[in-house]
Amino acid sequence: MPIRVLLVDDVVEVRRLVRASLHSRGGFEVVGEAEDGVGAVRLAGRFRPDVVVLGLPDIAGHDVLSQVRAASPASQVVVFSSLETGDRGWTRDRSGEQVEDADLDYLIDLLDSVGRRDETLAVIDLPDDLRSVSTARRFVRDKLDEWGLDGPVDDALLVTSELAANALTHARSSYRLRLSAGDQALRIEVADSGAGTPDPQPLTATEEHGRGLHLVGALAASWGMEAGEGGGKRVWAELPLPVAAAE
Repeated sequence: MPIRVLLVDDVVEVRRLVRASLHSRGGFEVVGEAEDGVGAVRLAGRFRPDVVVLGLPDIAGHDVLSQVRAASPASQVVVFSSLETGDRGWTRDRSGEQVEDADLDYLIDLLDSVGRRDETLAVIDLPDDLRSVSTARRFVRDKLDEWGLDGPVDDALLVTSELAANALTHARSSYRLRLSAGDQALRIEVADSGAGTPDPQPLTATEEHGRGLHLVGALAASWGMEAGEGGGKRVWAELPLPVAAAE
């Protein structure tokens, strides 16, 4: 069965390129396209896709993730950071032909891995306690040192802190931290048993909450959310690995 995909982006050329690349790769069916969060929620409820790809430049404050999750609980949500940027120059060359861009290739590889898992390299279960965030950071640092992956350490620690803190804040539950590494990226995944959904919030000078996902989006090549067992969820982020570290 093909992987059923809903594409969401406010630039039609971006949707066209992603759709064409998925068609060329094979094994995908684009069931719908939306240009904003409202359309994403409506079409997610209508088509119940396997994956919703969000490339909107600004979803903060609109609770898009929460509404998509409510409309189609089983859908995975992928927020592709490269599609969030204002620079869309990678979408086409001067002749108007499709550009084989590394970011686009990475996105297709990521979607191709839906339903599969890289080998589980490290897992730790942590309690519903703010002190567990420090334990999570030590665990990540030790594992990356063990694997010889020194390039992404600082970013990985920041992302781990934010994902763990989100699990504690929104889910108010214990959580499982899982690390895995592929050829291109380090995946950090936090699974909890709560119903709360972390949504990016607008950045303000006084509000502290909601900033974490902006940081995750800035550091990660992609991040997203999928349904977990027992009504919970998994929130993940993938950090690009330097070529030397990935080989």
